[in-house]
Amino acid sequence: MASSVAAASLPPTASIGTVKGPGEQANQYVFITAENHHVRVGEFVYYQLRSPLDDSLQAILGKISGRRLIEHLPDRIFADVETSPEAIAALIGFTYDHPELYEVTVEVIGYFQPGLGFINPRRAPDPGARVYLAEDQRLQQVLNRRHSDDVGAAHVGSLLLRDRNAVPIILDVKELVSTHMAILAGTGSGKSYTAGVLIEELLRPQNRAAVLIFDPHGEYGTLEGLRGNPIFEADGYRPTVKVLTPEDIRIRISSLNFYDLLTLLPQTTERQQAVLEKAVNSLRKNKTLRDRWDFGHLIEAVKAADTSEDDEGNETMGPSAQSLSWRLERLQSSPYFHSWEHLIPRDLFEPGQATILQMNEIPQEQQQVICTVILNQSYTARINTVRGGSTEGAEDHLPYPIFALVEEAHRFAPAHEPSRCKQILRTVLSEGRKFGFGMGLITQRPGKIDSDILSQCMSQFLMRIVNPVDQESLKHGVEAAGRDLLQELPSLSRGQVIISGACVNTPVLCQVRTRYTQHGGETMNAPEEWQKHFQGTRAKERELTIAPIASRPAAVRRRNVTIE
Repeated sequence: MASSVAAASLPPTASIGTVKGPGEQANQYVFITAENHHVRVGEFVYYQLRSPLDDSLQAILGKISGRRLIEHLPDRIFADVETSPEAIAALIGFTYDHPELYEVTVEVIGYFQPGLGFINPRRAPDPGARVYLAEDQRLQQVLNRRHSDDVGAAHVGSLLLRDRNAVPIILDVKELVSTHMAILAGTGSGKSYTAGVLIEELLRPQNRAAVLIFDPHGEYGTLEGLRGNPIFEADGYRPTVKVLTPEDIRIRISSLNFYDLLTLLPQTTERQQAVLEKAVNSLRKNKTLRDRWDFGHLIEAVKAADTSEDDEGNETMGPSAQSLSWRLERLQSSPYFHSWEHLIPRDLFEPGQATILQMNEIPQEQQQVICTVILNQSYTARINTVRGGSTEGAEDHLPYPIFALVEEAHRFAPAHEPSRCKQILRTVLSEGRKFGFGMGLITQRPGKIDSDILSQCMSQFLMRIVNPVDQESLKHGVEAAGRDLLQELPSLSRGQVIISGACVNTPVLCQVRTRYTQHGGETMNAPEEWQKHFQGTRAKERELTIAPIASRPAAVRRRNVTIE
């Protein structure tokens, strides 16, 4: 990590402006400039302050948060489209090369100290102090927590307002996965593409992560393309990508609890819920089944739980059992719940492996339960392993940190609706750091995801969002990005992202790098597909048009009857 002394030793470039005075807020100052090309919102500038400790000059970094045109040529000059404004200005003796003046507001970030990050000096620059554009080398030293070749580094792109690749953005994977992350973006802004870049970096030789992806749309299977790519190989290491299609997904029925079954059986009455809970508890206490009961056992237990004797001693099954039995028989046909087959944590997680659960053909209620069961068992496995309660070779033995990525997270943790996944997500996001279980959430509707869950993600990737409700939710749920950058969300282009939080030293505007693997989330080109349909139809029509006319077969006469 670069030191503050190294950063301060860089010679300043030519000044771009002069400090006018303090801004409206305590951590702001204002400078005046005629520079229009580099003075943009989100750009980094600095002024120099002499340290009281060693009399050295410290570069106090800041970020431009706003600018205002305060002086320019008269509007009448611009109204005449036939005459150049510069020519008129020269005739009246106005000879400045840049007649416009801007008042620029800067948010002070501070000077960088290794191990401490940015420290605000709490001393405003004096009026008349020079303001400089931060050099690429200086920014590369102080923005990133890691160097590109460090263990735990993730190169995701470059600083947006500079030349491409001039200032690479390197994230700290340790903070990214341990304090959890969220990718928040509107449709078509590149959230799945960005997630693919992050997964590629997690599988690079300097990380070799154990990753599980819940993929409701089947977009991440293209990550298999990293096999054989030399950039992912080193010292005999080669990452693997395991794609589990819906046909491969199995959850053991006996691993479901009462609340999982309620999710699979929505709109049950209170009486039916009581009968179902009694039946599940009776199976749990049955030592003969040893947690290997199935829907058949559950149906019999439901019938027993709602059977009573009438006055004549005859057993009568209640209507709740009849309704539940019918619904359980329908659920029994689901291929995703099995009597003994199961996805165990040991097979889903392995260092250097990305496991992709493609759930695009599975009903949403069943997706909820599958996600809940897997997260719950994986979290329990990490707790048991860390506390020494799991032995090597056991199903619940995970002797390494793990990371799970949930796509379309608003489906699994909606803001104002009940959801089976909410509780386990809250638990992992609040307690998982202690046991090496990191989470990543991806959503295109941040306004529809549970705010408590979103607030636990300490690293954020914000992309183009135009929905006012979603923008407003970010102002309260993602404080680290800063309101000046949040105002840029509607104007961001595809692949441009605001990165903030624990994985970087300060929020940055980043252009996401090109993926090494193919992107699997491209939108289908409907007009091209329609054209293909007609091309095929017309080809058949042409074949029929040019086909020779079949000759008429000769008549056959049998028993004085002519048959054609």
